[in-house]
Amino acid sequence: MEVGVGEAVGVGETIAVGDTVGPTVQVGVGVAVGSINAVGVGNAVDVGKAVGVGETMGDGDTVGPTVHVGVGDAVEVGKAVDVGKAVGVGETGAVDVGPTVHVGVGDAVGAGDAVEVISGKEIASQIREELKQEIAELKAKHNLVPGLATVLVGTDPASQSYVGGKEKASIEMGIHSERIDLPEDTPQDKLMALIDRLNKDPKIHGILVQLPLPKHLDETEVLYAINPKKDVDGFHPVNVGKLMIGEPDYLPCTPHGIQQLLVRAGVQVEGAEVVVVGRSNIVGKPITNILLQKRPGANATVTICHTGTRDISFHTRRADILIVAAGRPNAVTADMVKEGVVVIDVGVNQVGETADGKRILVGDVDFEGVKEKASAITPVPGGVGPMTITMLMFNTVKAAKLAAGLA
Repeated sequence: MEVGVGEAVGVGETIAVGDTVGPTVQVGVGVAVGSINAVGVGNAVDVGKAVGVGETMGDGDTVGPTVHVGVGDAVEVGKAVDVGKAVGVGETGAVDVGPTVHVGVGDAVGAGDAVEVISGKEIASQIREELKQEIAELKAKHNLVPGLATVLVGTDPASQSYVGGKEKASIEMGIHSERIDLPEDTPQDKLMALIDRLNKDPKIHGILVQLPLPKHLDETEVLYAINPKKDVDGFHPVNVGKLMIGEPDYLPCTPHGIQQLLVRAGVQVEGAEVVVVGRSNIVGKPITNILLQKRPGANATVTICHTGTRDISFHTRRADILIVAAGRPNAVTADMVKEGVVVIDVGVNQVGETADGKRILVGDVDFEGVKEKASAITPVPGGVGPMTITMLMFNTVKAAKLAAGLA
């Protein structure tokens, strides 16, 4: 039997050994055979034969070159799996698994299937490696070194840690870094004069003023004074407006990181029902505007929920993609989501300390409960967090290219 491109095989039908299957043919319930073969957790293939739901692998059967094995079950090239069982990371057995076996985010998840944990650390590392190469090329071909200035007023421990992380990332990636620490009692006019100097410095392409500022300083006046072309945080009104109309120079770092997590994890954003919990200027509003744009990695239908929303659960249960930036633990629990949802947890909340004094951090989502229903979810820590500084580096490189007429 030959099955043509785009044709489907009905539930319960089988394909005999040697039958031809064209690209993107659906066989059985939710199982694709051809260029990309989708195999549910616990399902496998016989040689030359399509997979029906519930079928298992025979001894010596081979899985083709690009196989979706089930949500959460990533396998490296050369790894193998036990006969007749689902694929677990690092497991070995008698059945060969071809190269590039990975999870298809958005695949249906049934009871007992493993959730894919989207690693912000891994994706941030990938982007940083790409940026390192680009920075090296800018220096070699154009004698251009991106420059970032970070300004810290006062001695707030959290702010010092954040600025230190940005400085370290800049140095590691070959970005020229200038850190300027000012005393807690710095007057407004002195800070404004510093911003003016950095605006005029050709070696500095990005300016970041660490917030919050001491209470006697006017944050709005300071942020508005930064040249929009050097506003690598993306919070200047000019850059917010350009994002709104779909012509951004820079996307705000955390929302841009969220989009990159979705895209690089293979999540289908276009046409998806996205629900955002939280309407802050830092996350909620910008990620809403980013994902509704008619662009690749966006073009979604976006609903935003907040403290005035009458029934948040009504909206969150509709979400294909749920982005939570509510600012409190357990803002979203398992009863508030549907099966197969992709969850991005932006929250970082300290709920205690370990015996040795380390902070215990959780997100805004009940991770243990929600992961039983989700197809993919970000952890806290290690999810959105690593992406924020990485996208700041991305914006700094872009600012340098814009200044040199290369972007």
